[in-house]
Amino acid sequence: MPTGKVKFYDEEKGFGFVTSDDGQEVFLHASALPAGAVVRAGTRLEFGIADGRKGAQALSVRVLDAPPSLSKINRRSADDMAIVVEDLVKLLDGIGAGLRRGRYPDRAHGAKIAAVLRKVADDLDA
Repeated sequence: MPTGKVKFYDEEKGFGFVTSDDGQEVFLHASALPAGAVVRAGTRLEFGIADGRKGAQALSVRVLDAPPSLSKINRRSADDMAIVVEDLVKLLDGIGAGLRRGRYPDRAHGAKIAAVLRKVADDLDA
């Protein structure tokens, strides 16, 4: 079976491309991945190849090894995260005061707050 590295993979869209060890670019669809597998650029895979409508497509993928998490390499210092968390608490206190008065944040503001919460959660989970 051929092997190669993930060139790029978009989890939201459910597809990406693998560069095989012989240099061939192969389409990778989420349906070819084993259940629960997470891949990102640099992940080494073993896979079968089939001719799809638009070229080579990976089948029966097996994850060989994953690259180290970039988030841990680029992790903020604990002091920096303490400042971020303190600012987040102030932001949430303001939202809480509005909610106690029966007012939800408007849609755009709510989306921004949700994005900030996700980013902080990702930074803490790294």
